Amino acid sequence: MPVERRTLLLAAAAVLPAPALRAQGVPLHCAVGPFQPTLSDTRRAYEPFFQRMAAAVGRPLDLTVTADWAGIAVALSTGQVDLAWMGPWGYVLAKDHANAEALAVVKYQDKPTYQAIILARPDLAIARFPEDAKGLSISFADTGSTSGWLVPHYWFKTQGIDPRTYFKYRDGSSHPANVIAVTNGQVDLATDYDRNLAAMVAFGRVKTDQVKIVWQSDPLPNDALAVPADLDSALKATLKEAALGIDAATASQAMPANYTGWVAAQPDSYAMIEAAGRALGRIGGG
Repeated sequence: MPVERRTLLLAAAAVLPAPALRAQGVPLHCAVGPFQPTLSDTRRAYEPFFQRMAAAVGRPLDLTVTADWAGIAVALSTGQVDLAWMGPWGYVLAKDHANAEALAVVKYQDKPTYQAIILARPDLAIARFPEDAKGLSISFADTGSTSGWLVPHYWFKTQGIDPRTYFKYRDGSSHPANVIAVTNGQVDLATDYDRNLAAMVAFGRVKTDQVKIVWQSDPLPNDALAVPADLDSALKATLKEAALGIDAATASQAMPANYTGWVAAQPDSYAMIEAAGRALGRIGGG
């Protein structure tokens, strides 16, 4: 699992609560997945948020940036990570395998939801999807991705379609790589999500006329801020409070562009993702 790892020593606050003082010097182990085209891009975009979270508990930050989603779920479930910003499906996997807990759901442009999409080369004549796309090449993201793997697989299942035989199939790619693969003609179709495409357009990595959207999902819950369920309760509460305390003005400084804060996770926040995972036999029945 490719990772980029670095420990940051944060300046301690002038006055810290006793638990924070006792924990001072013990790193807060954090992780984030492939939200940006490269590991270094992801680190630059997400590190300020994790710096803020580590400062809230008076600890140095140990941040790991991974190139796939499944790896974070494993690290969280084995106690190697205290706090992770992870896609919904990765969180559900960690919850199913090791009782991970979501503290909060991120807001993007003040919305706690997003949509999975399937992109196509703009020159392809696809009036009806998937009928007009049968036999074309398609690239799915890695199996830990919600929008890039789980949700489109589940949707195809509801249509009575096995994408592995219906298309020239491959998976395992990152979302940015999927978009680029469509723009340069490596594949005809690829999975993605609306936030990633918008970010790549905003950063000039792709132009709107280089791809077209041929399918989109119902609204899905945004990314989870997740912890191991057995994490110290005081630490868990402080992390949750710190995340929920980020308003839009603070988010503009401490979070990637267009993220505006967090809402508290509820027991059913990720129920639709769990249902899709069960339907595909990827997690247990309940």
